[in-house]
Formats: sequence, structure tokens, C-alpha cells
Amino acid sequence: MAQSIEFKAVEDGFELLFGGRTVLRHALDCPALAIARGRPDIEMVRGNFRIDDAPQGRRELAAWDAFDGGVRFDGARIEWDGPALTVTCDDPSFDRMYFRFHAELEESVWGGGEQMSYFALNGRRFPMWTSEPGVGRDKSTELTRAMDEAGMAGGDYYHTNYPQPTFLTSRWIAVHLDETCYSVLDFTDSKAHAVEVWSGTARFELFAADGPKGLVGQLADRFGRQPPLPDWAIGGAIVGLKSGASSFDRLENFVDAGAAIAGLWCEDWAGIRETSFGRRLFWDWQVGARSAARYPDLEARIAALADRGIRFMAYANPYLSVDADLYAEALEGGHFCLGLESDEPYLVDFGEFDCGVVDFTREETKVWFAERILGREMLDRGIMGWMADFGEYLPTDLRLADGSDPMEMHNRWPVLWAEVNAMALESRGKTGDAVFFMRAGFSGVQAHCPLLWAGDQSVDFTRHDGIGTVVTGALSAGLVGNAYSHSDCGGYTSLLGNVRSEELLQRWCELAAFAPVMRSHEGNRPDENLQYDSTPELLACFARWSRVHAALTPYVRALSDEAAATGLPLQRPLFLEYPDDPALFAVQDQYLYGADMIVAPVIEEGASQRKVILPGSGPWIHVWSGERYMPGTHTVDAPIGFPPVFYREGSAFAPVFARLPGALAG
Repeated sequence: MAQSIEFKAVEDGFELLFGGRTVLRHALDCPALAIARGRPDIEMVRGNFRIDDAPQGRRELAAWDAFDGGVRFDGARIEWDGPALTVTCDDPSFDRMYFRFHAELEESVWGGGEQMSYFALNGRRFPMWTSEPGVGRDKSTELTRAMDEAGMAGGDYYHTNYPQPTFLTSRWIAVHLDETCYSVLDFTDSKAHAVEVWSGTARFELFAADGPKGLVGQLADRFGRQPPLPDWAIGGAIVGLKSGASSFDRLENFVDAGAAIAGLWCEDWAGIRETSFGRRLFWDWQVGARSAARYPDLEARIAALADRGIRFMAYANPYLSVDADLYAEALEGGHFCLGLESDEPYLVDFGEFDCGVVDFTREETKVWFAERILGREMLDRGIMGWMADFGEYLPTDLRLADGSDPMEMHNRWPVLWAEVNAMALESRGKTGDAVFFMRAGFSGVQAHCPLLWAGDQSVDFTRHDGIGTVVTGALSAGLVGNAYSHSDCGGYTSLLGNVRSEELLQRWCELAAFAPVMRSHEGNRPDENLQYDSTPELLACFARWSRVHAALTPYVRALSDEAAATGLPLQRPLFLEYPDDPALFAVQDQYLYGADMIVAPVIEEGASQRKVILPGSGPWIHVWSGERYMPGTHTVDAPIGFPPVFYREGSAFAPVFARLPGALAG
């Protein structure tokens, strides 16, 4: 039976309880609700947003009186029904609300969607707005400052492709804001979990469980579970190459090196465009003249790979460049968002080329994109997956076909984009077989997107934008219902002289092997950076770890089936299995891979050992040496090629884990 909210009058105020826990406490000298009128100022440059507000007439709502199923203030009311609270301003001119949920001292908080810098959210505020995450994401670094000067592109710790206004606490409760507007989760006050909402109405959903696994399962039920990943996607590495027809020849070098290959991913399948940022794609998602020039006889090459059990994967995004052939077709079909003052398509500058924004609020447009592009141009040609990129760029000053406010639709846009991709798979009977992966998201994307990817990390070890952020991102996204995450093995963004090192490529292989999908990327400047086929040593490194990834297939298959049944993510924070140890609550640099494996990747440049926490009460086995370790904190040798990985003694999958050293050795 679903739990309900309980009202309790107390001295000078009231409390709301859920699942036996206090979730809101109101007093005259500490009101739970304030309202105001907003004065927003918003600027976008290539998916990077500057959002300011100067709210007017703020009112702290102190006086109250109760009625059946709610509380009335002077200017607003709170009503509850089952596990949900609805807050409404009586005067529609008030469009800002500031809500204070109860917090207890030492209570830990997680969530916020996919957060790349901080897993535990305590002490910081996190705006919920999908955007480019930025390059550097650390205002103290020269790289971030330079990117800010070049177009607000530096970012900060809270910038993310995938925000979600959901938070979980160590009292094993969760709160979800069921709105798409701009909002802020603010945990800077240890006595309150504050939520700022840019709307005159807000609905909050409450969840409670006996422990974190039950709570995560409820959230997965609420937002929708992904289908199990297909065997091919977890059974080897997906090699990312984008050098035209020579990509097929280069793939053979990986095969000859002994790599376990699941797929070849060529994001440049539709053509390329050289820009000052680097090698970009030509945004015309079809097999046309540009595609044929770069990949002659593509369908035949795809079929030949399929005969060998290797899938071909591609790329698409929800925009069309003005010089693309498909642009004219989309224009004739009325498929673009329009300007506010004209019936001309609204154009977005994506960096030296302009694009129209495909309008997914129009059902005919969703069907057209799913059928005409994803269906006929991709799936029907044998393409078995793709990067479904972007989704974060919807401007706030355009006109949508359904008349909705773009400020309300902006965060919803990645979900609509995911729906279109899922629609295409379903139309061809490929759900659970073909796989697309996305970086952008918001509440509800889980029901449509089968696989996350962590976005465009810098090609380095930096704290806020380097290799380690993919671990934090996977752990945070996993708590709100995303079972599967992976990253660009090798990183992506190379700017201002920041290029890949051999050490980075090696360490990223070690990390990627212990994710549900292992996929490499050549980055935005492939000619200036090392690639996995640049040297025999790097090629051998990739081959070794692809074999380790493939050797884990029986275990990952079981975890994938478990995720479909329970909603639990494959990459888990330590406390998910060991909730009684508060010392584990903020750990974000190692993870449980399922319940039986600990992965502690080396994410610091030059490190040859690292501290590892082994939780619980039973022994753990070091995968590479077979040495038995008791629970506790250990400093473990971790030279390149031997990252700290342990499995639980007595695991039913011990025979699988014991074969990993042999797979690594070849």
C-alpha cells in the first residue's frame, strides 16, 4: 500500500511526516515557504547558459491555518494527496517559490541527476538546467577562464548535461520535483534541504524505504527502467574511429592485436566539417553525396561486419545544418522551431555553422525524424546503434509548435529526443537489440534511453573535468534510475594545447573495462592526439582490456538482468550495499560493480598506488594477485596495467573473476 503524508500540529507550527520521518517542519520564526516575483536574465552561447534572477517582493509565509488535506498561508497553500505535495501561489503574478524541507544534522544527500564533480551534495547548490557542462569546470584554472572568455564555455561544478530535481538522503527518503522549469537544489544550510522553483505551482513526490536499495528501486519504477543490454554490446569493445573508409582498415589492426570487438563506431558516417574547434560532423543525417565520398559502399561494409558478429554504429542529433540536404526537406514539412517575430526557422550557432532546431513538440515531426532519418537512413541500412547527441540547446526565445513556454520545455527537450530515438527502435522491432546512447537527460529520460554516456570530458586527470568525473557521474545517475553508464574511453575535449598522454589512455582503458559498455573515442582533434592505434603498445593495451571486458560478460549479463528486475544500477556507491557505515556516504572515486566486485580506478596522474576501501565483514580477493584482504582501508600497489580490483570471497561468480588475469595476459 502506498504511504501517505501525515500532518502533525506542533508548538508554533506544524510538521509533515512521510514514512515515519519528518520531511517538512514549519514555524513562525522559520517558515517552510517563501514566494516572490522573478526578473530573469538569460543568455545562451552554443549551449552554455548564463542565468540570473532579481526576484522582487519576496514574502516569507509564516501565518497559517490547516484544512482537510492541506495548509493555507497568506498567498499560497500546500495540499497533499497520498505521497505527493502540491504548492500553489494564489496570485499568479508570483512565479518564484522557495521551499525548505527538513534536514537533520549529519544527514547526507545525493542525487541531482548526473553530477560530475560532487557525489554527496551537502554544502552546495545545484541549478537544475540541462546545458553544456563546460570545459575545465573549475574557475581557478587557466583553461576554464580561457573558455569562459571564449563564449561562457568554462562551466562550473554544477553544470551538467543531465540534471534531475530529485534528491535522496541518508534517512532513506527521496524528494522529486515533478516540474520541468528551472529550479535549484540548495544544500548550503545543514538544517534544510531547500528547493527554489521558477513557477507559481510545484508538485513534490515523496519516497521512503527501509534502506537505499529499496529507495533506488522505487525511483527506477517511477521514472522507467531500461531494457537489458544486448549480449553483443557487453561482449567486447566498441572501437570509435572517424577516418572515413580507412576506419575499416584500421579496425583490422585491433582485430589482429587480439582485441575482443563488439562494434565499430564511425560518428563521421554522414560527412565531416573542419572548424576551429576541431573536426566536427556534417549535420545531415543521411547517406548522401558527402557520406558516399567518405564511406563508399557503406551498406555492403556494414553487412560484411555483421557477418563477423561486429555491429556498425553511427551518430545523430536533433539539429540540421542550413547547408544540409535534409534541411530543405524539414523546412518544407514544417519541422523546425520558429522565431518569435517571424515564421522563419530559429537558427542556432553551433560554432561556425548554423542549424535549425527540429520541433519535437509536434507529433508529425517526431514521427518524421524517427522514420525518415533514424529508421530509413540508419536502421534499415544495418546500423545497430548510435550516439544520440545533444538535446541541451533548446533556446528560451523561440516559438514551439504546441505553444508551450520554452523555459518550461528546455529541460524536457532531452526526454523528447530520447522518445524519438526509442520510437525508431520500436518501429523496427529493435528495442533491446540496437542501442543508442545519450549524454543529455532530465526526469523521465530513463524510460526511453537505454544507455547513458558521460559526455565530453577533457583529455586529462583534472578534478572537475577529467577521467575521474565519469565515476561520479555514473554513481549519481545510477541512484535516480539509470542502470547503465559509460564514457568516451580516452576522453574527448582537447583544446589550448591540452592533449592526451599515453598514461591517460592506459588508465582510461582500465576504467572502461569495468563499465557495462567499453567504447573508445578519437576526440575532437584526432590528428593532434594519441589514438589507441598510434603505437603497438597502446594497441596492445586496448586489446588487453577489451578481453577483460569481454571475460566479464557472464557477470554483466546477470547484473543487467538484475537491473531490469530491480532497477539497481551496475556501478554502485559503496553505501548501496553497506548502508550502515556513514563513512562510505561520500566515497566517489571507487565503486561496487554489482554486489560482488570493487573497482578503484587510478584517476590521479603519476600515481602507482592508491587507497582502497573494502567494506563489509568478509574478505575480498585481489583479482590480479589472488591475495586475500580483510575489510578496511588499504594502500594497494597500482602500477599501470594493474588497477585495484577486488571480488567478494565466496561470490558465485568467483570462477569468472579468476579468469580475468588470463584474459589480461592474452
